[in-house]
Amino acid sequence: MLQKKYPAVFLDRDGTINVERDYLYRTEDFCFIDGADKAIRQLNDAGFVVVVVTNQSGVARGYYGEKDVERLHEYLSQQLAEIGAHVDGYYYCPHHPQSGQSPYVQECDCRKGKPGMLLQAARELDIDLSRSWMVGDKKADVDAGLAAGCRPVLVRTGHGESECHKIEADQVPVCDDLSAAVALILSNLLNK
Repeated sequence: MLQKKYPAVFLDRDGTINVERDYLYRTEDFCFIDGADKAIRQLNDAGFVVVVVTNQSGVARGYYGEKDVERLHEYLSQQLAEIGAHVDGYYYCPHHPQSGQSPYVQECDCRKGKPGMLLQAARELDIDLSRSWMVGDKKADVDAGLAAGCRPVLVRTGHGESECHKIEADQVPVCDDLSAAVALILSNLLNK
């Protein structure tokens, strides 16, 4: 019997969900971008699997540990639960190709713009990548989404404004923020 596969929205974390802070790991420094929490709830309500995929090279650089990343994700989940929203899976890349400490300094398949985290989530969460989206504020997010077979959306929050010129704007939608990206995704569902 064939396993049912589900559409997902993959979300970058820093600069897409929360206000960009260099090497964020402390819960007291976490702050949602306006409307991002409610946008995640809209995705939940529409039946999407919601997955956070985030490069966390601060681990490789020794700024914080993997437990700190996991603690922040637990905090994010708690904040979302207060409004009836949730994330179905968190995936992060602790590596950096040149800088940092062993064993984290390495070329890997999980660091975005490669699709490793998205492919792993697809296997583990029964995701249909062809019906899924990747939303982020960097070209690396767009590249990871395309490489995984998803439809990418670039947001102008975080680094997005300075990254716009790096993408093919006629091929990749650019939205002001996560709320606008979710509106685009949901309108695409209605137009099918």
